[in-house]
Amino acid sequence: MNGKYGQKKTIYKKIYFALMWEPYKKGFRAFLFLERSLSDATVDAYLRDVEKFTQYLGYKQKTLPPSDITLNDIQDFLKWIAELGMSPTSQSRVISGLRNFFQYCVSEQIIKTDPCELVDTPRLKRTLPDVLTLEEIEEMIKQIDHSKEEGLRNRAIMETMYSCGLRVSEVVTMKIPHLFLEAGFIRVIGKGNKERMVPIGHDAVKQVKLYLDHTRLGQTTKKGDEEILFLNRRGSRLSRVMIFMIIKDLAMRAGLQKNISPHTIRHSFATHLVEGGADLRAVQEMLGHESITTTEIYTHLDREFLRETLIQFHPSFQRKHEK
Repeated sequence: MNGKYGQKKTIYKKIYFALMWEPYKKGFRAFLFLERSLSDATVDAYLRDVEKFTQYLGYKQKTLPPSDITLNDIQDFLKWIAELGMSPTSQSRVISGLRNFFQYCVSEQIIKTDPCELVDTPRLKRTLPDVLTLEEIEEMIKQIDHSKEEGLRNRAIMETMYSCGLRVSEVVTMKIPHLFLEAGFIRVIGKGNKERMVPIGHDAVKQVKLYLDHTRLGQTTKKGDEEILFLNRRGSRLSRVMIFMIIKDLAMRAGLQKNISPHTIRHSFATHLVEGGADLRAVQEMLGHESITTTEIYTHLDREFLRETLIQFHPSFQRKHEK
């Protein structure tokens, strides 16, 4: 009897605990949508982070409301997910979600102090994506079948991505009125709807014009996508996944063993510029980075290149060689 009673008590306790947190989660969700105007994906991600934490509390039988959560509870939870094998990147993601939740609770006077305020974020290793050589990019371009209907489009996409260092989101939203091909520039709408003017190379201009004249301008377009540059066969804008598949397919046909994605093209663009001696601030402007520190991850230059740059430009090195 005691065993069955104990099991029922545990079940009721879990149900009570889940119901206790539900109003806070609903309020948090509404706050993220209405006050923060975040996307569905971001809101769902934050709620999953809170759900992970409440699952941990249930597992540890800590049926505590948000007002009773302490720094120690947060730290024990983070230790627990780390021991389960969660990567530092994923841990940082969860911490971000919990911080937002408890900041919401403070703003709504559900709690007096934020238990996440003194939580340290795990140090992340900056992993650099693979970089392609110019020869490898050219080999990928050679794999494009120009006899197919989408051949001119795919060639224009590849040339534009490498020439301008575009994010995949910037490629799929590129509009025809934003092309200033005679002047050698395109207007790019980046993160946060921030605009920038980016130079576009001669080869890319040539391929975009060919695509416009022979494919794009004759297409019937879906309502709302009339100005979009790159379209699928149905006249709709391409998805990010479609760009990813195009790049992956070309890399496979070229026999490249590297982990290649649309971002690899952007990374290669920036790396080739810096290795060629481009000013980092200019690269920052072309990539649309708010902070120069973000651009610096693209400068994984070998030591010999850095040494040659110092010898060529730094006064102390020049004086040494003059002696």
